Amino acid sequence: MDDLTELPIFPLRSVLFPDGALALRVFETRYVDMVRECMHAEQPFGVCRITRGDEVGPAAEHEEIGCLASITDFDMEQLGVLQLRALGGQRFQVLSRRVQDDGLIRAHARLIEADSELAVPERYEACPMLLQRILGDLESREPGAARRLVNAPYRLESAGWVANRLCEFLPITPKARQQLMALPDPMVRLSLVHQYLEGHRVV
Repeated sequence: MDDLTELPIFPLRSVLFPDGALALRVFETRYVDMVRECMHAEQPFGVCRITRGDEVGPAAEHEEIGCLASITDFDMEQLGVLQLRALGGQRFQVLSRRVQDDGLIRAHARLIEADSELAVPERYEACPMLLQRILGDLESREPGAARRLVNAPYRLESAGWVANRLCEFLPITPKARQQLMALPDPMVRLSLVHQYLEGHRVV
């Protein structure tokens, strides 16, 4: 597995999944500088869920498992405030971190192997069917693909992709979402999602 050194970390209250859509409003100088650096180098930054602290102010404590985020679009409708859109990439594990004088966190991290490409088993076919209905609703409410909560292309045949997208919509705590994201087996993740949906009589 590859190691990443000096990976800039953006701690958030939310959890980013691989292939997930991330919209950010960036205004703190440390993060504006981070965005400029990432765009210039065409490199991602890391997103980790906050365990203690806040998104603004002193550097927050965060989970050790996070997800890379690659900037896909940005705008500055208001002076000094960046409207950013990013795409979730590979997961990583933070091995160590340091905090710069400006409060930006940089980590030494190790990439986590991507989910195996597994087909959705017939016993879980209700999951992609539900997700397809959700996607249809999103498309009707937001015609602009670049602003939707789910990025194309849709991979409704992929167990990992379907599990990740449904995890983003489940009404669960960020801690539970983090635990699902960190699971190494996409089929286990999909199974737990299916159990939740069955238990709440959604499917």
